[in-house]
Amino acid sequence: MTEKYNIMIHAVPHYLESQSFPELNRYTFAYTITITNKGSVAAKLLNRTWLIKEANGKTQEVHGVGVVGEQPHLKPGESFTYTSGASIESVVGTMEGNYTMQTDDGEKFVVPIPKFTLSIPRTLH
Repeated sequence: MTEKYNIMIHAVPHYLESQSFPELNRYTFAYTITITNKGSVAAKLLNRTWLIKEANGKTQEVHGVGVVGEQPHLKPGESFTYTSGASIESVVGTMEGNYTMQTDDGEKFVVPIPKFTLSIPRTLH
């Protein structure tokens, strides 16, 4: 039986060398997120919360409405993919967070975004 709320999150980060300035401790990354509704009810993405942790100990918390200016509405079986970015001051960091979703009948639920690593090439093995 399909769970009522079953939103899958898949993240693929990559380093943007052309937009990074190592001499200024600025490392820029893009990440592509695919959100798939594997549940049995339609749901709309209302808000996002990100926790960005850097190797230098710095932490950023980011809150916002929707993603990339949109609040996608996903019927069962549908997916939404978007690309966004983040800049950090260290060569390695992590991102994780959650999306607040709402079903068509007004019920809200939180979907965790699994932690993924931001790393310039050849930094981690």
